[in-house]
Amino acid sequence: MESLPVIFGAAFIVLAYAAFRLRRKVQSLEETVSSRDSEIDDFRQQRISAECLHNETRALYSALSEVAFDLALVLDEAGVIHAHNQAAGRIFGDRSAVGAKLCDVLNSGDLANLVNYTLNDHDNLEEQFVIDDVTYRARTQVASMADGRRYVAVAMQDVTNLVNLNRARRDLVANISHELRTPITRIRLIIEGLFLDADRPKRKASIQSLKEIAMETDALLWLSQELLDLSMIESGEAIMRLVPTSLTQVVDEAIERLMPQAEMKDLTIVSHVPRRFAVLCDADQLKRVLGNLIHNAIKWSPSKQAITITAAELGDEVSVSILDKGPGVPEDLRERIFERFYQADVSRSGDDGTGLGLAICKHIIEAHGGRIWAEGNSRGEGGHFLFTVLKADANFEIETQPALVEAASAPATGIANAGQLHQIFSTQSAQSAQSS
Repeated sequence: MESLPVIFGAAFIVLAYAAFRLRRKVQSLEETVSSRDSEIDDFRQQRISAECLHNETRALYSALSEVAFDLALVLDEAGVIHAHNQAAGRIFGDRSAVGAKLCDVLNSGDLANLVNYTLNDHDNLEEQFVIDDVTYRARTQVASMADGRRYVAVAMQDVTNLVNLNRARRDLVANISHELRTPITRIRLIIEGLFLDADRPKRKASIQSLKEIAMETDALLWLSQELLDLSMIESGEAIMRLVPTSLTQVVDEAIERLMPQAEMKDLTIVSHVPRRFAVLCDADQLKRVLGNLIHNAIKWSPSKQAITITAAELGDEVSVSILDKGPGVPEDLRERIFERFYQADVSRSGDDGTGLGLAICKHIIEAHGGRIWAEGNSRGEGGHFLFTVLKADANFEIETQPALVEAASAPATGIANAGQLHQIFSTQSAQSAQSS
């Protein structure tokens, strides 16, 4: 019995020590858990920051790809599309092509070959090809992943306008060369004839030769003036002075200047423009438009026919029509004939012009806030050109506004020199034609 307290004391000491050891272990575990929790929190914060950075980066790259004019897409080695921007979606029919094979959503062997060549040659390539009448310049880049997978990034730029501009530039060089060659050759031959020792010209013949030289010089001057006019109009340097003007007065003056050319082909020009029509226009430039259109009608009309000019009200506008008995404009060329340097008759005769006349007309009419177009000749009714200009105020009276009429007929600054244009226009002969 005496040993029981000793035993109990020893057991208590052992239990106390074990409890102490356990408490220390629990404290150590708590410290470890707390440290691990802190580390987990740090890792969680790092993960959140990494995710935010990743999302921001993706958003930035996505925004860059979506606002880019270039088409961008990424394909794997099997030709499956993994990503593309909104611009590329247009060639896929404005729908997502992610997950589809390129050959299934786009019929372009050139693009497929470009991707294959890039993968096989492990090199970046650049190529130009056509998809659905649109010319693209494409560039490729290979991206290799750590696991061995490879992707091809393709960027495509629509260069159709550049191709058309290059074609227009080539046409310009060809047209200008052709137009300059004819008058220069004639001038040279005439001058050589004037100074032949074996055949001294008489005064009357000399005067006629000088007239022919002047005529060919006018043709060269007209050509250079058309180029200058078009350049100034398209660059925004042309100034249109729009004032109320009598439409009849403008039409009559344009007809008067071209009557000598019409008489040479035994043509009559008939105007049915009501005298009450007053339009808001730059009279000098509107005469230029009418002169170009009437000149084309004279050029294409058969002899002993009539060219008819009419006008009609269309709401706030006045529509002017020029109708001739010529071959007219084919339906498929109604829009193209207003392009710079475009000529419907590719066979060309010596007086087919530069292809600038209708382009200048289009710019002038659009600067007046109007429209110009050609009616197709599907019904065989001849050439038919129409344009619209804004009506002047309904209360405007030509007779009571001499100041406005005088201002309207004053030379307009901005489209080259209006006085020079009128002088050139009045001296232009039938041989110095301009294109339709």
